[in-house]
Amino acid sequence: MARTTPPRPLDVEAYFPEVTPFRRAAVRLHPRVGAPGARDSSVGGPVLWPASQPWPHCEDAHPRTAYSPPKGDTGPFPLVPVLQLFASDVPELEFPTGTDLLQVLWCPFDHEAGYVPRPEVHRWDSSRADLEPASPPRPTAADDDYLPNPCVLHPERVTDYPNWDLPEDLSDALEDRFDEVEEETGWSYWSHLSVAPGLKVGGYPTWTQDPDWPTCPACRRTMEHLLTVNSVEFDGASWRTWLAAEDTPTAGEIWDLGYEERTRIQRPPGLMLGDMGGIYLFECPSCPDRPFAYRSDCS
Repeated sequence: MARTTPPRPLDVEAYFPEVTPFRRAAVRLHPRVGAPGARDSSVGGPVLWPASQPWPHCEDAHPRTAYSPPKGDTGPFPLVPVLQLFASDVPELEFPTGTDLLQVLWCPFDHEAGYVPRPEVHRWDSSRADLEPASPPRPTAADDDYLPNPCVLHPERVTDYPNWDLPEDLSDALEDRFDEVEEETGWSYWSHLSVAPGLKVGGYPTWTQDPDWPTCPACRRTMEHLLTVNSVEFDGASWRTWLAAEDTPTAGEIWDLGYEERTRIQRPPGLMLGDMGGIYLFECPSCPDRPFAYRSDCS
């Protein structure tokens, strides 16, 4: 079943024409628990991998946290498949020449950078003859919060408007109007009208703290947002506009549902990154080797 974000309850560009130049296309992926195959786009599902290449492992030192490897176990630890995307499912995602398959893997233990899993990005040509379904070992000591449930995807194209990424002078200039519109209509620019939450490609990161865009180490340009892996599809403030129409209860609110049913809709992959946080992946498409970086934050 497709997943459809309801139309915004207000015409954002009519109420706030100043944000129009900053709009960006995004693709909400709407993962839902299922049984994807190795040749499907998925979260936490089986993936393809070249038979000629060993499965990647993490040999980093890990800080001592609640999400650390067992004491004394220094690895190396096999990476975990998080996301697999084929160009045919997300054509908006720019693929380097000769590739049409993107994968995100991560080490499912905390790292010093952000105290979250450390992701890696891999790209392949899905037609290459040696790509086979991978059977990577699953780290038994990793916490379920960092091990995504297998989910099928329901890509949906939406428009993002910046919230934390609004230029400071523009944010200050619009502050009173944002407040007035919210008081008159009940709709918050910040929670209901701007940045799409959830797991998505493109658009703006769903920062919960000040933006922290990385700079390409090679060309010194600001990197571009590639995708976001979020803990939830929506939260207590944003659900009224970002809950998919197909998941909206016929009576009452989403919070009236039982815990298990609500969790199945709000966070199907079962991830919890800090306190309902996210991991934001960036790349530099201007450089041939497409340098990669990531950031994270939470409430």
